[in-house]
Amino acid sequence: MRPSFSRRDFLKLSGMALGGLALPSFDFDVPNGNQAFNYEGLIARVATHSISVFDEPDIDAKTLGFRFEDELLNVYYQVEAKTPVYNTTWYRVWGGWVHSAFVQNTYARYNDVLDELPEAGLQLSEVTVPYIQPWSFDKWQGWQVFRDFKLYHGSTHWIVDIAEGPDKRAWYMIESDLYDGFNYFVPAEHLRPIPEDELTPISPELPFEAKYVEMDLEKQVLTAYEYDKVVLKTNVSTGIFSRSTNDLPTLTPKGRHNIYSKMPSKHMGVGSPASGDGRALPGVPWTSFFAQGGYAIHGTYWHNNFGLQMSSGCINMRNEDAKFMFRWLTPENDAETVEQTGYGTQIIIF
Repeated sequence: MRPSFSRRDFLKLSGMALGGLALPSFDFDVPNGNQAFNYEGLIARVATHSISVFDEPDIDAKTLGFRFEDELLNVYYQVEAKTPVYNTTWYRVWGGWVHSAFVQNTYARYNDVLDELPEAGLQLSEVTVPYIQPWSFDKWQGWQVFRDFKLYHGSTHWIVDIAEGPDKRAWYMIESDLYDGFNYFVPAEHLRPIPEDELTPISPELPFEAKYVEMDLEKQVLTAYEYDKVVLKTNVSTGIFSRSTNDLPTLTPKGRHNIYSKMPSKHMGVGSPASGDGRALPGVPWTSFFAQGGYAIHGTYWHNNFGLQMSSGCINMRNEDAKFMFRWLTPENDAETVEQTGYGTQIIIF
C-alpha cells in the first residue's frame, strides 16, 4: 500500500497551521546577485513557502516556529526518526528540528571562470550555490535585478556569453528557452561548467531493445533495466491528482511510452507538469520527455520528498539519478546539443 501523506501532515510540516513566531535566520551572507560566498558544510534551503521547526524529530512534537522560502539552514546532523512513516529523515538545525520533505540539500562552492566558450558558442553548466538572483541589462536602464525567478542549486543552464557584470567581475549570460530572445546574467563563479566526459552516453553499445524502464506508480519506484539486469532502482515522485492549470491531466499517464526528446536544461513554465504547485522552474536538469503535453523524467530542486506523489504529471527524480537516466536513455546526446529528438528508450508506466 502506498504511504499516506495526509493534509494534516502537510500543514504541520509546511508551517501553514502555525500562528507562532518566525525563528531568527541562520547568520549567512546570502547572495543578492553581485556577491559570492563559499561554505562547504551542508546547507538546507527552504524549498516551499514555509516549513515548521519542531522541538523533537517527530511530526507530533511541539512546533517552535517556522522558516520561510529560500532561508538557508545550517544542518548540524540528520537522523532517521519514526514519523512520518513515508519519509523519516530529519535535520537538526539552529532552534530545533526540520523535516526533510520541503528542503533542498545544498552547499556553496566557487568555480573557475571560463576564459572563452567552446567553438559551438555555448556551454552547459550547473549552479553550485544555494541560489542565485539573476540580473538583466539593457542600454536604457543598465543593470537591474531580475526578480521573476531565481536559479537554484543543481539546476542546469546554457552559458552563451561572458561579460563584465555590475561588480566589474566576470558574469555569464544565460539564454532562456522559455522567453524567446531574453537573456539574463549571473556571477560566473556560481556556475560550474559541466565537462564533456560527464555527458557521455552510458552503455551505448547495447541494442535498442535491451534498455527499458518500469515505473510503478503504486510504489513510486522507477527501475531501469539492461536486459533483465537492474541498473538503477530508486524512489521518485509522480503526478498527484489536483486541479490543472492548463487542462492537462496531473496524474502521470499510464501505458507504454518512448522517450522522444531530451534536454539537459529546460525552463519549465507556470502550469508545466513538473511541479505540483504551478511555479515557473528555470533550468530543470536532465529532462527526458516521454509523453506529449510536457510529461518528462527530470531532476528536482523544489522538494526532497521522493517516494510520494508530488508533481503535476512528471516523474521527479533526485538530480544525480536523473543525470544517470539522461545519459543512459536513448536517443543519445552530445555535450553541445540543446535538444536531442528521436525514437528512444521505452518506459512502461503502471
